[in-house]
Amino acid sequence: MQLHTFHIPVMGLGYTIDTPLSVARFGISSVVSIIEDDLVEQMRAVHAERQGEVYVPIPKADVDHRAKRITAYLNLLQRTVQSQVATLRAGTFDTGSEIDRYFELLPVSSPARALFDRMRRLPAGHERVALQQALRDHVVAGAIDVNIMTKCDRTNHDAAGAVLPAEYADAHAALRGFAASDLSSSVVFSAGLNPRLYTYCESFPDFFPDAAGRLRKKITLKVSDYRSAAVQGRFLAKKGLWVSEFRIESGLNCGGHAFPTDGVLLGPILEEFRTARTALAAQLLAVCNRALAGKGYATFPHPPAMQLTVQGGIGTAAEHAFLMERYGVDGVGWGSPFLLVPEATNVDDETLRQLVSATPDDYVLSDTSPLGVPFNNFRRSSSEAQRNRRIADGRPGSPCYKGFLAFNTELTAAPICTASRQYQHAKLDQLRKQALAAEVLRHETDVVTAKDCLCEGLGAAVLLKNGLRPANGLSAVSLCPGPNLAYFSRVCSLQEMVDHIYGRGNVLNDRPRPHMFLNELTLYVDYLRREQAKGRDVRTFAANLLEGIAYYESLDLSGTAEPLAVIAREVTAVLAEPRSARIVG
Repeated sequence: MQLHTFHIPVMGLGYTIDTPLSVARFGISSVVSIIEDDLVEQMRAVHAERQGEVYVPIPKADVDHRAKRITAYLNLLQRTVQSQVATLRAGTFDTGSEIDRYFELLPVSSPARALFDRMRRLPAGHERVALQQALRDHVVAGAIDVNIMTKCDRTNHDAAGAVLPAEYADAHAALRGFAASDLSSSVVFSAGLNPRLYTYCESFPDFFPDAAGRLRKKITLKVSDYRSAAVQGRFLAKKGLWVSEFRIESGLNCGGHAFPTDGVLLGPILEEFRTARTALAAQLLAVCNRALAGKGYATFPHPPAMQLTVQGGIGTAAEHAFLMERYGVDGVGWGSPFLLVPEATNVDDETLRQLVSATPDDYVLSDTSPLGVPFNNFRRSSSEAQRNRRIADGRPGSPCYKGFLAFNTELTAAPICTASRQYQHAKLDQLRKQALAAEVLRHETDVVTAKDCLCEGLGAAVLLKNGLRPANGLSAVSLCPGPNLAYFSRVCSLQEMVDHIYGRGNVLNDRPRPHMFLNELTLYVDYLRREQAKGRDVRTFAANLLEGIAYYESLDLSGTAEPLAVIAREVTAVLAEPRSARIVG
């Protein structure tokens, strides 16, 4: 049972890679990226030394090195957190002690927090001692969940160059590493349905219920709308696999890769989940139990939990409470603001200084990702400076050492990454030979050189923070915060950030901050203009935006009436344009 109503989502490859070691003992759940096994192995070496454990490297020569490295690292996290919790639970209740801090971090609405406050008011004696023992029994660790981006499932080869079986593909091996670990937690699948990967879950008994209906390993799906949840949930249920949580993320008001809906806003999406949640759970349970019975597994004797959480752009305690009360969500994800909490996440000192002085214009939706998916980028990062410097030097693109995003076969027989120097030089050479008009050539060149290496950049900060030399000498940091971070501008302690989340403090800067729904709507209108400029048919997109605006007007959110009316007129004007006016070239 989790006592907190928020979690820390995965951020990049390294920003939350060891966050559980900082927050899990206080009952706070977080998510670790496990797709980059070299980084996982480096951090295992770091934390084994800190824990006084013997570190035995797992070499790349081992054909199953990826899964084994991940298992070893997750087991190290699990052992360490268990030890931390045991120490905390056995500690003395006293001002400044870790066990006092555990309960002080809890929301005031928590029964455990109320019990703690009652204990502190009691004089020394038997009743106080009895309450302290009861409180120790309430101490539970936050979950150590893991993230696998389903698109990162590159096929691998052995030392002789032969293609390895599917189970050695990147995401498959990562899943196997988690499945073999001692953790009892969730794998968070993000970036959409990967049928081959989802089917692979059937290989591991821990994803199926025991006789009491308990799941040792759980599945969480990060989704952007109800249809995606229903389709993916049913796909898994047909295999006897239960989705324990649907993690709804704003299509644009989020960090990392953005998966914009066709103009359908977060509020209406949450409303659909609220009204259909019970029916969806019943439908999936019926399908899942039939599949379990057919496989000879125990069926769920009682309906298992199907949690609903939301993340992306939440910035105040009022918004947090509103989401829980209005839509009945079980928890709220707070991601990007935690980049300003050195206790909890890995941001190097220079990048931290840049974040503190950043302006809203520094947070942009870019075409940086080699996946071809919009990517929330921090324009002042050292990686962005490096990309521009390489272009100015006539050497665009990055050396590609890790190749996790090497999927393009447009110019080569073997897949390569569109951020690589190899691809960009070849593609630019191809463009120059096409006798394109100067303006078109400039545009196409910008499209090609916009791609940047994320395999190195998204893991560099944790290495720099821990005094490690990044592999291959590439130390430029990529940062992918959501635009909501523009309203946070100071380094905070874990206590300060948690107090902010629960309304006991305020760490926002002085910039006027609209409601999260209005912020997301503004981002969608900007995206509408962007798509319109590309000559896309945006009529459905605009119509969905207008439906969302009408829904928000019905909520009567404070301070939104006038800006909603202005935005509605702007979107209506787009709809009124003749179709031909929206076609470019």
